[in-house]
Amino acid sequence: LLSVACAALYLPVQGRAPSLRRSFVKTAATALLAVLAFIEGGPWLLVAALALGAAGDFFLSRDGEAAFLAGLSSFLAAHIAYVPLFLAAGGGAEILTWQPWRLALVLLAILGAALLMRRLVPAAEPRMRLPVAVYAAAILAMLLAAATVPSPIILIGAILFVLSDSLLAVGRFLLPADSPRQRPAGAAVWVLYYLAQAAIALGFLL
Repeated sequence: LLSVACAALYLPVQGRAPSLRRSFVKTAATALLAVLAFIEGGPWLLVAALALGAAGDFFLSRDGEAAFLAGLSSFLAAHIAYVPLFLAAGGGAEILTWQPWRLALVLLAILGAALLMRRLVPAAEPRMRLPVAVYAAAILAMLLAAATVPSPIILIGAILFVLSDSLLAVGRFLLPADSPRQRPAGAAVWVLYYLAQAAIALGFLL
């Protein structure tokens, strides 16, 4: 409940200038999910991924390219932690043949990633192109691993995570900083992201 409250409190301040309150509620929303996973005896990789997500939230609540890169690195590490977690909980690649819709989702994700990268890479600053490509590969690997997990809520969480990160990338690299679309895009990124982390956490704990 405290996590949900912090997530809700972040929404009205997400488009404002960085502040301690803004950073606190954003970081606490995911950090409390990590605390919940720890208290409930969840897998240590789940706790680690949520904690890394909370660190990424803190960095992305600050301004500047250094903070953005630190946030990107934190979320990259979180996605890398999710991959073995999902593979360990999954039913193997065979589940993709038992449930063809999962395979269709995987193929759609690969196609979507390719199309988005065609736009993002040229639009990004030269020094950001490799980090963006590596991050895109990591989140795609996370989604592919999640497709093998029988629990639909975990797969839904992974899909929401991909959508959130895609919107974040579009806002960062394709939309002008003063675009009127930035604020609603930022709110959508946060809602999708928080629901993703909550779905993944609850998928393992319930």
